[in-house]
Amino acid sequence: MANEQPTDGPAAAASWRELAVARSLDPARARAEARVQRFLDAALGLMRDTGGRDFTLQQVVERSGQSLRSFYQHFEGKHELLLALFEESVRATADHLRTVVAEESDPLARVHRFAVEYHRICRPAGAAGTPGDLPVPVMADFAQQLLTSHPKEAARAFVPLVELFDEVLDAAAAAGEVRPDLPQAGVTGLLLQAIMFNAFAATISGSPGRVDTGEAAESLWDLFLHGLGARAPA
Repeated sequence: MANEQPTDGPAAAASWRELAVARSLDPARARAEARVQRFLDAALGLMRDTGGRDFTLQQVVERSGQSLRSFYQHFEGKHELLLALFEESVRATADHLRTVVAEESDPLARVHRFAVEYHRICRPAGAAGTPGDLPVPVMADFAQQLLTSHPKEAARAFVPLVELFDEVLDAAAAAGEVRPDLPQAGVTGLLLQAIMFNAFAATISGSPGRVDTGEAAESLWDLFLHGLGARAPA
């Protein structure tokens, strides 16, 4: 496994992709960017071909048309490569969600659209209704591994999604549509994790072929909005 990313100093704000480029001794940054992108494209292609992360570094190197020595100039190992791919996935997902949410004018409708669309995106590859046009697929199993085994790495990777959901919730709170007194950081993380794990639940329960027409997403949304209580607290 790769070493932990620096937690302070200028490099702390860099993404794993940016760190991969920065490791290059080549003064031409554009060439370093191109080499890193070829490794990422090769790994993504292998993921799509195999349906998972079961590929070797040698396969990545051969598919990229580059050398193993060049790979290690940019990445410390497969874990860092997967982190860079996951960041690409999260960034692409956040861009897609920002576009979709912008179609709604009502603040609460934006929260609803975010929750339902993110649920759809997080569904297992090949499931009915899963979007196939995102540049990088959401790596749900890798996300779960990060959240449980490497929470600091996961927190960094999820920043674009967290920031977007914060914006959407802030607008809804300002409009009086959601409670303004909730601890935002905790609520945002809790809701994002609940959506992701609920969407992946079909695989966990052993029935990945279950057709989902959106009922699971809507049920989860209803729980978010109304909670479990039958009556409002006195």
